[in-house]
Amino acid sequence: MNRRKFLTYVGCGCGSLLLPSCTSAPITDRKQLKLIPEAKLNAQAAQIYEKVKEKEKMSDDTKTLNEIKEIGKKMEDSISEYFYRSNLNDPTANFDWEYILIDNKKVRNAWCMPGGKIAVYTGILDVTKNTNGLAAVMGHEVAHAVAKHSVERASRGVLLNTGTRIIDIASGGILSDINRTTGMDTVGLLSQIGLMNPFNRKQESEADYLGMIFSSLSGYDIRETVKIWERMKEFNKGKEPPQFMSTHPSSDTRIKQLNDWMNDVILDYPPIEIS
Repeated sequence: MNRRKFLTYVGCGCGSLLLPSCTSAPITDRKQLKLIPEAKLNAQAAQIYEKVKEKEKMSDDTKTLNEIKEIGKKMEDSISEYFYRSNLNDPTANFDWEYILIDNKKVRNAWCMPGGKIAVYTGILDVTKNTNGLAAVMGHEVAHAVAKHSVERASRGVLLNTGTRIIDIASGGILSDINRTTGMDTVGLLSQIGLMNPFNRKQESEADYLGMIFSSLSGYDIRETVKIWERMKEFNKGKEPPQFMSTHPSSDTRIKQLNDWMNDVILDYPPIEIS
């Protein structure tokens, strides 16, 4: 089979695969590509979550852990109620929510794995300061899971690897020669900076926006969200990498966007009363 026929067959095959895999993110309606089954990713995440619980030191601060669980429960209920009232499919219907507090003051972070597996590090508490701040951070992490960002990133990774192989074949192996000559994954580096990093920043901004919505729906004061990023900026002390090199927007960008969204979110997504 010659190269042209091969590329034609591959192109047709990829097209038939991509068309039924295009969906939309909840609320924002941003178009998404999902090639990886969500159930598979959720199962893998649950296994990794168990390993994290075994490896990391769990905090004995039961008061804060209970607060995390309370915030989480309010968000679970508010998110499901919002989608029910909007007559939309609940993206969290198959989630198995769980919350842990990891004792590590050096890590100012939190995360939410696919399927609703949440971890908060004690280091982030110096930034959140209060219940509304903690809810803002959790809302952001929950938003990643609700918007299926992990599924989307995994799918893009598969597509990018496939596309790179096709281009290498079409170019007669030129890309492979460049990599061997330079001793580095040139294509991978360029795709990371030129494709994946901007895409990840888009996801982060989407999680900021959706996180504000989920916090507001749950009855928390989302004005604290901006204060968090002002405090985070102070903690970073100007050591952030240039935005184009980062998977996250800069603190200044986030603060501006959050301020721009604030009033609309407060008006359009007031707290949901659940009987």
